[in-house]
Amino acid sequence: MPHGTFARFIWPSFLAMILFIALPIVSVAMQSFFVEHEQVMREVENCGPFKCTTVLQVDLEATEALKADAPLGRYNGLGTYTNRGHLAFDEVSEIWAGADSFGNFIAGVYNLPFYKALFFTLAYTFVVTPLVIVFGLLIALGVNRLPRVTKGPTIFASLLPMIVTPLIGGLILFWMVDADGIIGATLQIIFDDPDLSLKASAPLTWIMLMVYGVWHSTPFAFVVFYAGLQTVPSDTLEAAKIDGASRFQQVRYVIVPYMMPLLVFITLMQLMDNFRVLEPIVSFSAEAKARSLSWIIYNDLSGQDKLFGSAAATSMLTILGVAILLTPVLIKTWRDFNRRAV
Repeated sequence: MPHGTFARFIWPSFLAMILFIALPIVSVAMQSFFVEHEQVMREVENCGPFKCTTVLQVDLEATEALKADAPLGRYNGLGTYTNRGHLAFDEVSEIWAGADSFGNFIAGVYNLPFYKALFFTLAYTFVVTPLVIVFGLLIALGVNRLPRVTKGPTIFASLLPMIVTPLIGGLILFWMVDADGIIGATLQIIFDDPDLSLKASAPLTWIMLMVYGVWHSTPFAFVVFYAGLQTVPSDTLEAAKIDGASRFQQVRYVIVPYMMPLLVFITLMQLMDNFRVLEPIVSFSAEAKARSLSWIIYNDLSGQDKLFGSAAATSMLTILGVAILLTPVLIKTWRDFNRRAV
């Protein structure tokens, strides 16, 4: 393709990426170095029938003038990144100095808000992502072997979790696991425990959130794998059958290697989506048992006093986390590409 044609073809997408991705990230990065202005206080004398008292009140006019002079807030540098609500360098150092074992050190760090959210985020990502890939591939292989008459309805039913809005799907499952819901009541009968509640236990809450994540994301992997199965060379599969390869061996040595680019694509998408988990936590009202990095951002921006600097710092740390997770996959893809090119 001529360079001029390629430039005309790519510039609309490139411009959109600058406007809607690059510039907002730069803006968030700048905001992360600032914190909210302190409220200006002034003494006010209140006089009653018997005596006068002096109290402190917020000087709204002076506070608003301060915000008008410095809209971004008060410059804080890297202080937001290192405070107790984020990387907590001072607190981690104190815990390390006072811990008598590595286990106690991890337990102490886990109690810090950012690391507690990071731990759940990583656990959710590394549990849900491989399960989505495995179940998506298994469903695609099963549907691909169905008779033509039943494929359409089966594919439609398999896509329902992806069609349902994440928040609505989370609320439906939330009601189902309630003590009066079908799942919650069934578990109470099975374990003969009327006080059993999935919402009261942190481990059970984590499991419930991960089950929902697998249920919601598997249809995406299924659709991609199913489309890829339609392009697998039938001659290669027939040759494998003639050579005596079992169904499992055909999948392992023919189908999976052929669809490796699709597997890498799904892995990248799932890592990014799962690391930004938020909707299940909100819909399940599970913030008391499970908090993610995205939930911290949501919490900073949903209160009456919006903490833009704190939310921006957490956003940048989340972007950094996603980049770290994607780097090994991207490096492997680049090496495979160069190996094939040679």
